[in-house]
Amino acid sequence: MPADRRQFIKAGFVVLSLGLSHLARGASMLAVRIWPAPDYSRVTLESDTDLKTRQTFIDSPPRLAVDIEGMELNAALRELVGKVQASDPNIAGIRVGQFSPGVVRLVIDLKRPIAPQVFTLQPVANYAHRLVLDLYPSQAVDPLEQLIHERVTAKAETAASTAGKLPQAAPINDPLGELIARQGLPAALPPVAALPPVAALPAPSTRRQEFEPPGAVMDSPNHPPRTNISKASNATDRLIVIALDPGHGGEDPGAVGPGGTREKDVVLKIAKLLRERINASSVGGSPMRAFLTRDADFFVPLHVRVQKARRVQADLFVSLHADAFFTPQASGASVFALSQGAASSSAARWMAQQENKADLIGGINLGSQDAQVQRAMLDMSTAAQIKDSLQLGSNLLREIGGVGRLHKPRVEQAGFAVLKAPDIPSVLVETAFISNPDEEEKLRSDAYQQQLTDALMRGILNYFSRNPPLARNRSI
Repeated sequence: MPADRRQFIKAGFVVLSLGLSHLARGASMLAVRIWPAPDYSRVTLESDTDLKTRQTFIDSPPRLAVDIEGMELNAALRELVGKVQASDPNIAGIRVGQFSPGVVRLVIDLKRPIAPQVFTLQPVANYAHRLVLDLYPSQAVDPLEQLIHERVTAKAETAASTAGKLPQAAPINDPLGELIARQGLPAALPPVAALPPVAALPAPSTRRQEFEPPGAVMDSPNHPPRTNISKASNATDRLIVIALDPGHGGEDPGAVGPGGTREKDVVLKIAKLLRERINASSVGGSPMRAFLTRDADFFVPLHVRVQKARRVQADLFVSLHADAFFTPQASGASVFALSQGAASSSAARWMAQQENKADLIGGINLGSQDAQVQRAMLDMSTAAQIKDSLQLGSNLLREIGGVGRLHKPRVEQAGFAVLKAPDIPSVLVETAFISNPDEEEKLRSDAYQQQLTDALMRGILNYFSRNPPLARNRSI
């Protein structure tokens, strides 16, 4: 046999041996993570190869069994048992064991009926292959009803306080207790069906009619004129809702500063500070309430952030971020609005591209997304919404410039997916460059966070002073 042929056969044998060795070894589990939240709880299994699974859901008692093929029980999988938090509103516990040779079984015991979604994600950013188990409650609290109920409770407490007698708080009703406790609410509200897709929501003009006070003049759906609600509806209590959107979360940390500060943590803290300011404020005698698209460390897909804001009929949408750049010299805060066409600058276009990657990193179940909903998300913007967004952005930018440096002196525009609500003025605020060591330190500072919160609050109030909220009413 010729020498070159023997060499070729030998090389092929080595390659085949390595392949069989890999198959025999099976997949290696690199990390396991659990992200508990009232909206849903996520279990993530990260491995060096794509995982194949079979799952079975059992109704009573509710539990999800997942068989992972080509896997041997290891230390990383055993860690999953101890990662379950007692406060998790959905997961009661996890059991793991070697079901058969090459098959590991996970059994997730649940606190309430769940609609599970199981899917895989290909490697992206710093992640390898991921198997994701998203555990959505079969029934969820209506966020709009929750805000209205919160206002009713606040009014009752104020009246009782004036009379010198505070009412007793109702007991927390598990498993929604964690959500209710964080929002400062009493007993749980009646559950409603899970959040509908954007395409299923009624048109904005129809939704406004539902909350319109008797005798009010209806707005044009194309460019509704703003009416001072204190004059249009003095018989009922107009609830002004501001949707605050802390960027990233859960699997998606956002940008990370040189000192290790994570964008998702900073913006959530600022959002909670701003929520306190908003909930203590009013416009023209009408109370304000803040609604957070996430109030804990979990991931929310971009289109769901928009969907949530529309679900509560928000008057404004403010998405909070802390941007990063290739070099540490970039500095200053920025405010962005949506663009129907080209971006206002190459930097704005680049920033939108970076923010729009959040779904890839955070992990969205593409198999569950309705193609019609995705197409609708691309065409939801309106000229009127963008005009109002630019006005809101200008007010915010002016106030932010009073407490820190601005990266650009004007509101920038680009195709940010999270700003595509057709009926809500929407802006994205980049609070500072977390990639700049000096600005990272500022973002970690309680003093600067408070100054920034005050500036954002002044900008919101200044906007409403020139653009009173639409004459619609959320009955309370």
